[in-house]
Amino acid sequence: MTSKNYLVLAVAGLLAISGAALAETYGPFPVTVKGYSGDKSDSTSYTGQAARQVLHNSLKKLAGQGDGSNTAEIKSQMMAYYAGKEEGRAILDPQSKGDFVILQTEVDQISKGNDLKGKTYKGVVNGWPGKMTGAEVIEFMIGKAAAAKGGFDPLTGYDYPQLISKFAMGAVFYNQAVDNYLNEKLSADNKPNSEPYSEGKHYTGKEHSWDEAFGYFGAPAHALGLDAKQTYGIAKKKDIGVADHDKDGKVDLYREMTYAHAYYAADADKSGTNYLHAIFQAFLDGRKLISDAEGEALSDAQRAQLIGYADTIKTNWEKVIAEAAFKYAGSVYKDLEKLQIIVESDGDANDAFRAYGKHWGELKGFAMALEAGGKDLGEVGVRMNRLIGYGPVLLGGGQVTGIDASGNYVIGGNQDMGNYMVHMLKVQKLLAEAFGLSARKNDATAELEDLIESLGESIAVEND
Repeated sequence: MTSKNYLVLAVAGLLAISGAALAETYGPFPVTVKGYSGDKSDSTSYTGQAARQVLHNSLKKLAGQGDGSNTAEIKSQMMAYYAGKEEGRAILDPQSKGDFVILQTEVDQISKGNDLKGKTYKGVVNGWPGKMTGAEVIEFMIGKAAAAKGGFDPLTGYDYPQLISKFAMGAVFYNQAVDNYLNEKLSADNKPNSEPYSEGKHYTGKEHSWDEAFGYFGAPAHALGLDAKQTYGIAKKKDIGVADHDKDGKVDLYREMTYAHAYYAADADKSGTNYLHAIFQAFLDGRKLISDAEGEALSDAQRAQLIGYADTIKTNWEKVIAEAAFKYAGSVYKDLEKLQIIVESDGDANDAFRAYGKHWGELKGFAMALEAGGKDLGEVGVRMNRLIGYGPVLLGGGQVTGIDASGNYVIGGNQDMGNYMVHMLKVQKLLAEAFGLSARKNDATAELEDLIESLGESIAVEND
């Protein structure tokens, strides 16, 4: 590949954005496989990951469609999107909305033969009762979600669409990217750059491994030319002009949609942080380094530089998840304040309790996701799990403490709302300090000292 040809492809990847500025896109990148004689000219490929993004979105959609009478049907549909690989699965989300027209309507139009289960974290999840693996947790939740009206169980406070979604993003996307493609597959002899990823492919082992990690992050290929609000708005289907980079009048779910943790990076960045662009730039720089090797095995120096880019991605990605957990711990704290007032005045707490369950599910799902990053969280993980517990504290003071032999939840304990509010602020303090957070949305830690003082001797220790 000559420098002239590479320049042509690089220029093709430039994007005109607000004003006259230009920003690079993730791809196209030249074909560098030695001896390749096919007709492909772009080695970029992460369609399988994009397909899994829409499988996840569709699974979340289904998780809220139970009505108490269609349990078997909903469970079967959810398992088709989680564990199945059959053809013909419709994309349930994202779908077209007004002038925000989506290009694809079936998963197979992006990539065929993909599932989520086979890519799920295989370790034990300490944040969920029952000592289950990642896949076992999700399948257990699927069974419960199918039986719950609207995906919500008022007896436990569990919001299954949120629990399933936030945990699956970590157990599949985060885990695969940071513990596989940006870890194991960066070794010299694992998917080497001097060989095609597999026989006949037009991309090298390292090119495709890096692309796959990028696909799991969930950023549109032109995100470097967008601000946080614009990137966030794509997922909300706010402006097709922002999403439709190639100007064909439709949004391509492969290269133009915002998903998963890229969405939450953009959400955090609306406060002034730079997680999205830091991660994207590291992905872009790493991919250019691999392309510049022109199909040769990476030298030790090149691999060391690539590992540096991977470390930047992993560090910031972990922060994005921790920032989301921090935000929702603050939301839970605010919900508990409202619930206290309603309960003390004998008011109707149904709507407030439902909002509390939603926010708790988001907090718990993100907290569990942090376990799937391939490193031992140690004391931080233990404290986080004890402070949050297995379930939200219920109006009567109990919470889920385990699962019995029949798969039913065990409710125990007697913790009041004020005490659990302290736990939420301690969760925020722990996350901020352990992960070095900057956005800190919904930060209520300044209230911790006064809250503890107001509770006096009634304050309890963490869930030991």
